[in-house]
Amino acid sequence: MTDSNPQGAPANATRHTVVVPTSINMVSLLGPGDEYLGIIEGAFDAEIHVRGNRITLRGEPGEVALAERLLDELVSIIRTGQGITSETVERVHAMLRAETTERPADVLSLNILSNRGRSIRPKTLNQKRYVDSIDKHTITFGIGPAGTGKTYLAMAKAVQALQSKNVNRIILTRPAVEAGERLGFLPGTLSEKIDPYLRPLYDALHDMIDPDTIPKLLAAGTIEVAPLAYMRGRTLNDSFIILDEAQNTTPEQMKMFLTRLGFGSKIVVTGDVTQVDLPGGTKSGLRVVEEILDGVEDLSFNRLTSHDVVRHRLVGKIVAAYDEFDARAELKKTTTQGGRA
Repeated sequence: MTDSNPQGAPANATRHTVVVPTSINMVSLLGPGDEYLGIIEGAFDAEIHVRGNRITLRGEPGEVALAERLLDELVSIIRTGQGITSETVERVHAMLRAETTERPADVLSLNILSNRGRSIRPKTLNQKRYVDSIDKHTITFGIGPAGTGKTYLAMAKAVQALQSKNVNRIILTRPAVEAGERLGFLPGTLSEKIDPYLRPLYDALHDMIDPDTIPKLLAAGTIEVAPLAYMRGRTLNDSFIILDEAQNTTPEQMKMFLTRLGFGSKIVVTGDVTQVDLPGGTKSGLRVVEEILDGVEDLSFNRLTSHDVVRHRLVGKIVAAYDEFDARAELKKTTTQGGRA
């Protein structure tokens, strides 16, 4: 029901009562101790009152409509069988504010992979678009700061492709800059010198595949985890290939890697252009590749930001603060150079 101009409210205020289906547990919707309700109240310029399964919203029409949509999305997510958290509420709110065409419930309910009772899903709109891009394109670039899930989601898609027999093997690779990757010389044994660089990839694998089967898959070559130098001179057919930490490739290495693509294969390249570890003066292949390949069909560039960080919420704030600091420094540098001209 809607009342225009309720007593004591602004002239353009409306009141709407949302009746939550009786099949939905109100605690699962509003949170233990009304934790999620508190987040919703803080997110909208509207009064919210709950009585039983009836939630009354009062305020400016746009805010009331948006709050109602948020409640509807949360109910839809609960109906899929997955619980919601305070993080879920915040992410749904952020998506609705962004006025996207995609429904938050569709984004947050997309199940990429399930293992040992745990499901891997995109948690932001950009992550969903990134995952969709991997499905649609042969080569996909995921560029963004740490914690945005760019490598983790790519690996989940790789395992999904292997399990559905769309590919015969997974190849995971990273440049090992400090171990002399640029020269293709890797001192010491593989486990001693290279495993530290590849450890994050092994860790992610253990989240997605039964750990007992991983040694067998590695021994059989079904999964290969190797430094980038090991890709040289190969043609990789029927494979899902992920290049991680691609900001630490040179333009020549990036070209070498992309031209390893064989028939029936898919490539995902991930990296963070703000975290380049190459020697001073060496160009990052990831920084120049978009300019080189712009307009090439069946290839997609996807950017993730601090808003897509899915680690501790403080990580997102740290990334955003560094981005702001770098932007100020760049502006100051430009202004100083302009003054000298």
